[in-house]
Amino acid sequence: MRDDADQRGVDLLVVDTGDRVDGNGLYDGSDPKGRYSYDIFKEQHIDIICTGNHELYEADAAEREYNLTVPNFAGAYLASNLDILHPETGERVPLSRRYRQFTTKNQGIRVLAFGFLFDFDRGAKNTFVQKVRDTIEEPWFQAAIREKVDIFVVVGHVTPRSEEYMALYTAIRRQNWDTPIQFFGGHSHVRDYTSFDSKAHALQSGRYMETIGWMAIDGIKPSSSDANVASGLAFERRYIDNNLFGYHHHTGLNESTFPTELGQNVSEAIRTARKAMNLDERYGCAPQDYWLNRAPYTSKDSIFRLLTDEVLPGILVPEGRADKPRIAIVNTGGLRFDIFKGTFTKDTTLIISPFNNRFKYIKDVPWRVARRVLPLINAGGQVFDIADLQSWALAPPQQMSLKKDIIIDNDVDGKPRDSAQAPLRSKPSLVPGYTTQDDGGDDGDDTVHDPLSFYRVPNCVQAEVAFPAQGEPETVDLVFLDFVEPWILLALKFSGRSYGPEDVGSYMDGKTFTGMLKEWVSEHWSSDC
Repeated sequence: MRDDADQRGVDLLVVDTGDRVDGNGLYDGSDPKGRYSYDIFKEQHIDIICTGNHELYEADAAEREYNLTVPNFAGAYLASNLDILHPETGERVPLSRRYRQFTTKNQGIRVLAFGFLFDFDRGAKNTFVQKVRDTIEEPWFQAAIREKVDIFVVVGHVTPRSEEYMALYTAIRRQNWDTPIQFFGGHSHVRDYTSFDSKAHALQSGRYMETIGWMAIDGIKPSSSDANVASGLAFERRYIDNNLFGYHHHTGLNESTFPTELGQNVSEAIRTARKAMNLDERYGCAPQDYWLNRAPYTSKDSIFRLLTDEVLPGILVPEGRADKPRIAIVNTGGLRFDIFKGTFTKDTTLIISPFNNRFKYIKDVPWRVARRVLPLINAGGQVFDIADLQSWALAPPQQMSLKKDIIIDNDVDGKPRDSAQAPLRSKPSLVPGYTTQDDGGDDGDDTVHDPLSFYRVPNCVQAEVAFPAQGEPETVDLVFLDFVEPWILLALKFSGRSYGPEDVGSYMDGKTFTGMLKEWVSEHWSSDC
């Protein structure tokens, strides 16, 4: 693609908006995490790259970002509002440079780029994210936006329709009323495109590199004068399914001519790493598909129904308290992907549950108090907002952008579709997939798909284990994933009983949920697919 751009006399910039860790065996399957993936990833030529929130949850992951990814992409890595404690000196320092100013190779377009993270406050103690509204008041930022350039490019792990991007847009526009601004977003896991004005737009590709987001800007006029003379601009976005068929189509190459030596070497490195980590080891065979958002969470086709009805009761059996009634609360955002019918491997486990979350508990909580915790957390609202505990952070990220259910309710026979059936196939030749409606219309998807249903899920779900056959227990053990602890303690307070961190204990000897899921699959699902 770069060679093609050179031949056409245009410029191609590759950007990355963060979250390169968590969610796949290539990173999560090694000890330490990323033993292979950092070397594999650095082979890609990226022009502007920033941090996602997942790089910051664990202190060691943040240090690896500083020690490995930043130097691997020296000059291109931008951290406009992110600091870290230096791994050796303990001094607070910028994770990387705050911004980058450069001139493009072929057209001589002057670019000034920033790299932001949303106002994230759940990072490890060695990281510091400055709120965007505070960053834009910094002298260095105010000086940067006064530079004479042809376009501002803001790369960020920030949703396109966010307060953070609106604040950045407003700040840049105050000093540059006519200069083009292109935002690239992330975090909410959906394809999206929005316009701030005729020369300022934002594109978000989606999630998990399922999509290559393509943004074409035509009409930027490089100028050596003090005035920016961009006029007659045209912006065009495209969401390209990340597969070889799309690559072959857009490059005009084929199975024989598309591979490069570098690409083949990287593919071999991936195969070698997967073999070394035994990612294809089979734990069992899923008897059916279980959906994250493609079925109602109460449906037997939902991964959350599987979790509450079978997995949690099967894994939360503590020695010495197995007969004690207990409720187990898990945030829905802790599960990351669907389970497909068939082989369930080590890699599958890490795709579904990549985190090191462990169960904790508060013993002997009065049932009249414990029963109110889940409804309070799922209702969210001012109680949690005041404490800076946004309840939406517990649910799958795509729900930040998709505010209502999208129900595809006609089957091929024109009958209402039962949730157990496959997604709508109005045209048998089409494959189910993303069908995007954004500020640019409904023509952004590069490949036409049959639409998928999307059902919103609550912030958390709950399993009730070892409850009496009749009546209600007097007290229960309140079990929860450690990630949810701040919400649990606040909900208990407003339910009529105050507990603190000193009342919280480790549950099931500190086993991770991911490890327990692996054991459950191995014990309950046949290995014969």
